[in-house]
Amino acid sequence: MSEWTWEYEGCDPAAERLRESLCTLGNGYFATRGAVPECRAGLVHYPATYAAGVYNRLESTVAGRVVVNEDLVNLPNWLPLRFRLRFADGSAGPWFSPDTRQPFDHRHTLDLRRATLTRTFRFRDDQAGELSVEQTRLVHMTDPHLAALRTVFAADEWSGEIEVESTLDGDVTNSNVHRYRSLSRNHLAHVRTGTAGADTTWLRCRTSTSDIGIGMAARTVVVGQPPTASELRPSRRRAVHRLLLPIAPGRPAGVEKTVALHTSRDLAISDPLSAAIDRVTAAPGFPALLDSHVAAWARLWRRADVQVPGEAGRVLRLHLFHVLQTLSPHTTELDVGVPARGLHGEAYRGHVFWDELFVLPYLNLHFPEVSRALLNYRHRRLPQACRAAATAGRAGAMYPWQSGSDGREEAQQLHLNPSSGRWLPDNSRLQHHVGSAVAYNVWQYCEATGDTEYLHTKGAEMLLQIARFWADTAQFAPELGRYRIRGVVGPDEYHDSYPDAARPGLDDNAYTNVTAAWVLGRALDLVRSLPARRRQEVFERIGLDNGEPPKWEDISRRLLVPFHQGVISQFDGYAELAELDWDAYRARYDSIRRLDRILEAEGDTVNRYQASKQADVLMLGYLFSPAELRDLFRRLGYELDDEVWRRTVDYYLKRTSHGSTLSGLVHAWVLARVRRAEAWTYCQEALEQDVADLQGGTTGEGIHLGAMAGTLDLVQRGLTGLETREDALRLDPVPLPALSEYGFSLRYRGHWGVSVRLRSGQLRIGVPDSEESPIRVVLTDRAVTVAPGETCTLLLPED
Repeated sequence: MSEWTWEYEGCDPAAERLRESLCTLGNGYFATRGAVPECRAGLVHYPATYAAGVYNRLESTVAGRVVVNEDLVNLPNWLPLRFRLRFADGSAGPWFSPDTRQPFDHRHTLDLRRATLTRTFRFRDDQAGELSVEQTRLVHMTDPHLAALRTVFAADEWSGEIEVESTLDGDVTNSNVHRYRSLSRNHLAHVRTGTAGADTTWLRCRTSTSDIGIGMAARTVVVGQPPTASELRPSRRRAVHRLLLPIAPGRPAGVEKTVALHTSRDLAISDPLSAAIDRVTAAPGFPALLDSHVAAWARLWRRADVQVPGEAGRVLRLHLFHVLQTLSPHTTELDVGVPARGLHGEAYRGHVFWDELFVLPYLNLHFPEVSRALLNYRHRRLPQACRAAATAGRAGAMYPWQSGSDGREEAQQLHLNPSSGRWLPDNSRLQHHVGSAVAYNVWQYCEATGDTEYLHTKGAEMLLQIARFWADTAQFAPELGRYRIRGVVGPDEYHDSYPDAARPGLDDNAYTNVTAAWVLGRALDLVRSLPARRRQEVFERIGLDNGEPPKWEDISRRLLVPFHQGVISQFDGYAELAELDWDAYRARYDSIRRLDRILEAEGDTVNRYQASKQADVLMLGYLFSPAELRDLFRRLGYELDDEVWRRTVDYYLKRTSHGSTLSGLVHAWVLARVRRAEAWTYCQEALEQDVADLQGGTTGEGIHLGAMAGTLDLVQRGLTGLETREDALRLDPVPLPALSEYGFSLRYRGHWGVSVRLRSGQLRIGVPDSEESPIRVVLTDRAVTVAPGETCTLLLPED
């Protein structure tokens, strides 16, 4: 395999859903899983198509309670194309399926450079002989409403006909995630089908509650010899185009299926169905579609590709591929957030969590227009966040832990433990630190791009409302002389309450409190920097009183951060929890990543133990450079020297089960600065999370977009120490022998294609020729200015 291709050989039912997720093709508007075209959804295969932002809400009865869940909808399946052989006597063989007729030389090739999935195989029929099949599909990156599938049949020493059925299937449900099987799954209503002309079928429907209209049209044509028969067969939920293709040795038969998809959320259309029919009618043939598609991807790769030698570089390119399929320049036209599992499956119901915290830092320096669009998703839902805060008796904006269509809290009330079969209360909605993530992303985007217009308008409104929430949530404790934030859940989802407590939530989660202090500090910086007229406009628009910022100043300096045994406590009372016998649990179970489920199935609770699912306190080392973190703690009245931080890293590293795909990523980032010898182990884990499905089946339910984007940012910012602040590129490279050579290009402050290369202890920075201003580059021991058209090579000090 080359650095640009991923190949899967043979048929492995146990690994089929993993392959389908990793072979998903998309363009930011919609994506289709890499299922084989002749198989319907079942225990082995799961063909599915998802359009960004198309959600629907259904009621279900679970454990005697009525619950409501909003899901990213599995749309009608455009992919189906099945075939069988027809013989001279008029008889026909069975429809081909890899599940019933074992093919040989069966291979899937995912070509990242061209963004195509090619499938080749052969099978032998006792009556006809051998048939070779090649299928290539794409989801078009130039026209985001188009997809295409080309199938070519070749016969060896046999002549006859191949019967082909090309279908649009509206008889689909959301059934990708097994543990959701008891929930309502039928999201599509009013399915109708029909025909348009001699070669086009169509299907239209609506989502049952959100009432989003969906229009889909498929044009299926024969390439080469004309078909001996062509019949369009619309039915209630499926539209079928039946074709008979003559085939003979040396005369292969080909079928091209081109599909258009529109929804009522689209701009500049009359209705989805008419738009889909018009678009597919005007679409060129497969060769022209492929050419323009490949050209669009070439432009993306020029802007975003990362160069890292060896297998690590190959995996990083796969990660970038899936990020761009979920969040592309087409995203700028949509009202969508960052779906935690991409557009690749139905886990987490397609919801938006805090994963943008791991995605936007990469996009900021390659596709800042996409970052801005994703921030606009949050801004449009700012009124909903303010209503949520008011309902909770708080000022400002309380963003939801899980967001979907309209920004209300979508976190489920119950979740299923597959290990015990019990439905348990879900308290993840108490992760109010998601608001700090939104504020952090606003600030980082504006620092990276210099977009002061955004910072002074929409960004200011979000940042100041989030600061108001934290200021109103913090409670002053006179006996401590400090402010406290009670009843929250931190990034470590294992701990959602104290043992035997009547109410959920924890007090003074260190990550929550420190990031809240950071938000308040940045809000104060913004208030001071706003032009007077704009400051007045913002204050009037959000109803901010001039007396509020002085209170923010006080709270930002006196929020409590708990410590124990010379380390930062994850939350107040963490030191009183019991120690877990880690060795005993590792000996008893193949994997203890989901330690919470194991303990609950044993009648115990992880809330009793000093055990973390993922980085919590250590997330601070992911968000902030060592210098920034020291300054933050100093502002709060604490000294955080290197020794305290190292002890803290060691303490939690021994007590973390890494039950989240983000855990290895964050630990790799932190250890690169603290204990480099161990960092590579976690780098490898972060790289392999989805490729090797380390979480045990979860990748088949959708890739982990935050972890994938985070590995790219690990190279871009983690290893380089890259910061974009104070109108400079600040770099502090970390020597990591296993990743000692890398390169990438950045879009920075109007410069397209600023190149950064590290090799043999030398850092090379090139600025493309333009009329833009020179770039100031700051290292720990020097500063240089690189003018457009110049390249600067800096010798790094030996470690």
